[in-house]
Amino acid sequence: MMAAIYLFSAQSGENSGALSYRVSYEIVEAKDRILNTQKSEDQLAAEAHAIHYYVRKGAHMTEYFLLALCVSFPLYVYGVRGIWLLLLAGIICVGFAGLDEYHQSFVANRGPSVKDVGIDSIGVLAGILLVQAFCWSAMHPPGKRRRR
Repeated sequence: MMAAIYLFSAQSGENSGALSYRVSYEIVEAKDRILNTQKSEDQLAAEAHAIHYYVRKGAHMTEYFLLALCVSFPLYVYGVRGIWLLLLAGIICVGFAGLDEYHQSFVANRGPSVKDVGIDSIGVLAGILLVQAFCWSAMHPPGKRRRR
């Protein structure tokens, strides 16, 4: 996952923007087909432009959500739980987000952003909490009696 994030960050600003714009356009085009609104190309392009920022930031959050899953699950299995999992996995993932933003400062038409690290951190927190909830519920299924 870290390699995928690094490769996405190594794209120039134009390539990265074009990729996320294509995704935005695909979303509004799919919505147009499903709702059968038959919008013109210009209307679809305007809608794609309107959601482009949110698609980019959603991609940031999703990348780091997946990274947090990849980091948190093995730590949980090896006994790191509770606040310690939140701290250790959080430091690893948010630290990588900071390094990734630093890496972007060397890429053409890209730059570091503290705001992006904050957005990445939201994805990290969600991923860690999901791992904790999933693993806890798997270890404590409803209806299972506890032995004393």
